[in-house]
Amino acid sequence: MLIRVADWERIRSGEITLQFRRWKRPTVRAGGRLRTSQGVLSIDEIEVVSRVTRAEAVAAGFPSVAALKSSVDGREGSLYRIRLRFAGDDPRIELRSSSDVDGVELKEDALAVLRLIAANPGVRAADLAASLGREKLPFKADVRKLKAKGLTESLRVGYRLSPRGEAYLKTLD
Repeated sequence: MLIRVADWERIRSGEITLQFRRWKRPTVRAGGRLRTSQGVLSIDEIEVVSRVTRAEAVAAGFPSVAALKSSVDGREGSLYRIRLRFAGDDPRIELRSSSDVDGVELKEDALAVLRLIAANPGVRAADLAASLGREKLPFKADVRKLKAKGLTESLRVGYRLSPRGEAYLKTLD
């Protein structure tokens, strides 16, 4: 679920508590959490709606219902109202700055991806995947698993090892 950069501070402060999306099917679920580069969101409720009130538009960060509708019109699917709240900073940020690698174990294919990123920081995922003879999307899924362990971090283009990832590789040498 993409959120406008301009809305993040207002979500953090609790000023924005709703988002509206037009989906064929929801990409988040009620009761779930969504980790993003800006922090963790708690998804409290999702409901298909047929109309939006002015109060709901304002709670979603729009000045009017018309402004909200213009942001979702032209897309296929049902209109969903998502009630959300800021649940805290991304725990991976603290994890990746740590040099503690106790309990980190990687299978050989994950280790190959980690070493590839170490040797090629800032290289596009498609190029890294191709160098291993892999498809881009499964490769990116493997990088996300490394990121969840605090071993890598995303750059504007490509990835790099985090301090924790560097510490992990040092333990292997």
